[in-house]
Formats: sequence, C-alpha cells, structure tokens
Amino acid sequence: MTNRREFLAAFAAAPLAAQSTRKSKPNVLFIAVDDLRPELSCYGFNYIHSPNMDRIAKMGMVFDRAYVQQAVCSPSRSSLLTGTRPDSTKVWDLVTHFRAAEPNIATLPEHFKNNGYFVQGMGKIYHPGYDDPQSWSVPWQTPKAPTYAKTVTPNVEDEDKVRKGGPAFEAGDVADNFYKDGMVADIAVQTLKTLAKKPEPFFLAVGFAKPHLPFVSPKKYWDLYDPAKIQLAPNPYHAEDSPEYALTSSGELRNYFGIPAKGPMPDSLARQLKHGYYASISYTDAQIGKVLDELERQNLTKNTIVVLWGDHGWKLGEHGEWAKHSNVENDTNGALVIAAPGMKASGKHSKALVEFVDVFPTLADLAGLSLPSHLEGVSFKPLLDQPDLKWKSAAFSQYPRAKRMGYSMRTEQYRFTVWVQKDNHEQVDFVELYDHTADPQENTNIAHRPANAELVKQLMGQWKAGWQAAKPS
Repeated sequence: MTNRREFLAAFAAAPLAAQSTRKSKPNVLFIAVDDLRPELSCYGFNYIHSPNMDRIAKMGMVFDRAYVQQAVCSPSRSSLLTGTRPDSTKVWDLVTHFRAAEPNIATLPEHFKNNGYFVQGMGKIYHPGYDDPQSWSVPWQTPKAPTYAKTVTPNVEDEDKVRKGGPAFEAGDVADNFYKDGMVADIAVQTLKTLAKKPEPFFLAVGFAKPHLPFVSPKKYWDLYDPAKIQLAPNPYHAEDSPEYALTSSGELRNYFGIPAKGPMPDSLARQLKHGYYASISYTDAQIGKVLDELERQNLTKNTIVVLWGDHGWKLGEHGEWAKHSNVENDTNGALVIAAPGMKASGKHSKALVEFVDVFPTLADLAGLSLPSHLEGVSFKPLLDQPDLKWKSAAFSQYPRAKRMGYSMRTEQYRFTVWVQKDNHEQVDFVELYDHTADPQENTNIAHRPANAELVKQLMGQWKAGWQAAKPS
C-alpha cells in the first residue's frame, strides 16, 4: 500500500516538476530574416512599415552597430549558428558545409537541445540544401510554394533584358500564405500551440526569406508605400580610390529579366526595386506579427527570449551596386534586436560594437547554459542591462575575391580593410580606410594619404592583433 501511495504521489508531482523546469529556463524564439538591412522603423527609418519588428524592439534592445562575419547567406549563417568565424568554419561560399571543417561542433540549436530544450526549426535557417539534422529535436521543415503569383513572359528580342531568374519584383494579388513566408508563419503558429503544451522549454527557429530577391509580396504591402516618396541612394558610385574588386557588379540581381545586363539601373527601375524591397520587409513583418500574436495567446511572451536578426545588409544602389557580397558598411551592418525576460534596458538602443558570432554565447548565457569552449564570440548579455558599457574595440568581417581575401575591421570611428593573398596573408595588395565621422557613407578611401600614414600603421597593428584582442575588458 505504501508503495502504491508513493507511486501515485510521484506521478502527481511529475507535471509540477516539468512546469518547474519550464519556468526555470526561458524559451527562445529565434527569428531569421534574409537580406534584412537595418532600415526599419525601430532603427529610426520611420518611412518603413515594420510595426511587429518594432514590437520586439520595444520589449528589447536594438543594436545599432551589429556586424556580420561575412556578408552572404551561408558563411554568415554558418558563423552565427556555430559561434565561430568563417576562417574556422571554412565556409566562404554557398557550396561548402561547415561540418566538413567542424564535424563534431555543437551548433547553437544543438547546444540548447543537448541541455534539455525541445528544438524545432522551419523556413530558412541554414543555407537551403545544407540543413544540419543533428541541430533539431524533430526534422527541420520548410514548405514548398510558388515563387510568383503570375507568369511573365520576357520579350525575347531584347536579349540584354532576358534572364533565367524571372522578374525581380512582383506585387501579387494573393493572400499572405500564397508565398512561402506566409506558409512558414502558419506552421510556426501551429507549432507554438504544440510547444506550449510540452513540459520542456523550447527553442523555435523561424526563418523568413524576404526581402531576398525576387522582391515579391502581396500587393497590399506595396500599397503601404508611395513610390514618388522613395529616395534613391545618395552615393551611386564606387568609393574614390577603392579597388575595383572591393565590389561586385550586382550579378545576383542581373540574373532576373527586366534588369540591364550591365551598367547602372535607370532611376525609374531603381525606385521600383526599392519599392519591392520595402514591400517585402513589410510582408515579412506581418508574418512575424502572426507568430508574436500566437506567443502572446499562449501566454509565453514573458518567459521567452526573442531574437530577430537579418543575416547581413544589402546595397540598394549605394556605391552603384544592388547586392551584398562586400565588406562595406551597407553589407556588414546587420539588423539585430533582442528581447529577454528581466532585462533592465528594454526599449533602448545600444551603439556598442557587437558581432553576429556573439549571438550564440549571448543566448546561451541568457538561458543559463554553459558556454562551449569552441566559441569565438562573447556574450553581450551585460549590454541588455547597461547599453552604454564600454565594449569591444572592433568588429571583424571578411569577403573573398578570387585569390584575395579582404579582411575588414570596424572600430568606433573607422572601417579598415586589408586585401591580402589567400595563401600569403603577409602579402598586402591594397588597404582601405574610411573615417565614419567625416564620411559615414564610405565614399572616400583615405588610406593612401600621407597625413594618415601613422593612423594606418596603428590600425594595421590592431587588425593583426585580431578579434581576440578586441574583446571587452
């Protein structure tokens, strides 16, 4: 009889123990957005309709100076999700999987899974076609959806404008869940209903594809913007005294028909492209809103860390380019917003230099998990309470060009980029230096001016000391 009583008591206590475990650890809602530059209302760009991303900002903190480690999809995501830099992951392109170089590393979601979390992912988290099954508690999923709402037949006589990629933009007369991101939001909403009933805390990764090309979204999001009010880039030219190889020729965009095969974009087309990009932001913002609404309906918001990140920036005509794929500020400065239970500086901005490689240790720190020894970033959890703390002295990015690697260091005042031979880092081919106090658009390279020789020498020494020396003291 005693044994039966003990069994029943233990059985009754099990749900309470599970609830206690859940309450002791915060959930994580991990929202990735492709090609999202920090041009949102919460970043001070009031002409952008992003009310739901702004909701996260009001609950949390906006990082004004967050930098990716390489401004293209797979290298950036591999770096953030492993907590290591591109030279460690060996991912500098779109075809290499980080497991080739780091087969045994625990990724960010995997680390949470290993520490008792139920981990689920959907949409674009890793680079398409390069998922990492061991990261998830259940298989990662993404829906299949049409790219376009309507078929557009190019004028085949106009060879310069015929591309295999279809139109570069579309305002579809369709529902949100016609396109993939709407479907992903629907899956995330249903998943939250299930996760709310689980005894263990969850890590839910939700990846949205827009505003990645093509800039397609339902027409109602295009209608939020007056094309006559859309301003074109103020610097549609390469930086003075910068090497040609510092930038690309907008090749990603030129794969779409209706886009000139070479040369600048006509102003009318440039305005349409920006219109499409802005509409795509607002479309994804609305999908994020559906997920946040469900989080609230399930009474999970107060105990959930919400992190919103764009995998890199994107040039919308700045420097005469329409792409990422470079070390310039427009590409390396990414959107990063984090809200965490108990943070003291909610609704604030931080101008501290942080890096996307820091996201892994920060989330683990916020959840009270140990930090793996392989990490090459640092937790910026202290900034969530004191956004003005003295922090890193520099952030580091890189981008390859044929036989060269461009290593870029962003300090409080300067962007310093060193182009070296991949097989011989001692062979410096070119140096770029931009003073963000006098030249925030990075329009003039001042590295080769005699008056700056001592400054270049100083920055070269700081760059050679590397990211480890730039950690907060």
